[in-house]
Amino acid sequence: MTSSASLPPMRARLAMTVTAAATALTMAGSATAVAASPPPEPKAPRAFVALSSVDPTILQEMRYTRAHNFVGEPVDGYREPVCILTLPAAQALHRAQVRLLRQGYSLKVYDCYRPQRAVDHFVRWAKDLGDERRKAEFYPRVEKSRLFEDGYIAEKSGHSRGSTMDVTMVRLPARTAPRPRPGQESVPCYAPRAERYPDNSVDMGTGFDCFDTLSHTDDPRVQGEQRGNRDLLKSALAAEGFVNLPEEWWHFTHKPELFPDTYFDFPVARRSVAGHRP
Repeated sequence: MTSSASLPPMRARLAMTVTAAATALTMAGSATAVAASPPPEPKAPRAFVALSSVDPTILQEMRYTRAHNFVGEPVDGYREPVCILTLPAAQALHRAQVRLLRQGYSLKVYDCYRPQRAVDHFVRWAKDLGDERRKAEFYPRVEKSRLFEDGYIAEKSGHSRGSTMDVTMVRLPARTAPRPRPGQESVPCYAPRAERYPDNSVDMGTGFDCFDTLSHTDDPRVQGEQRGNRDLLKSALAAEGFVNLPEEWWHFTHKPELFPDTYFDFPVARRSVAGHRP
């Protein structure tokens, strides 16, 4: 190959110009490729752990990774069915589990840390008044237009701070919930337990995420075994520093919160807490 040094001056300058232009195009292409690459997903702070690393006996049924929920589809940000919490919340939940195991029960979580992108998904869904796929089961007595006003949906959630979880109890030995019968997804969430969507948890009077006043923890209409189950769950968790949300028997926050003013958005996935140890 002939070098530019052996060419006449005009041709040498032309060769150098062409070479420089090709180099610039190559660099621009590389920069474009870098710019087009999606940014890396954020990871959780070290203070977050997978609940299973603290207590593998607590059952997990992470509802928002699949379509059976009030939205009717898997929710944004839920990549894997794994419960992630701040370490103090996970340790306190472990202590409550030890307390309940002695009485023949296990805790079961439905949701734990919730990324902000999932909350945004809820908000978009709530504003779409034409999407009522799951109304018959989850909010049959509430107009969708009132979900914000009645406090069922909000633009920020304590779940995104990492110390809040949705939890119930399962009588031991834990049995797998039966497969739903045809049409059972249209049965109201406050119907008798044998009629509504099956769950292997104890009877709390309503199903999880039931947008109804009957879900209020101390609703006086809830009596007998259902009242006893709610009171047992609440007392076991309260003994370890958890505060219940009065409107939802399943919703508890460990106090004091490690991140009381921060709303995180890393995805619910094992890689988000990879290498984090209690």
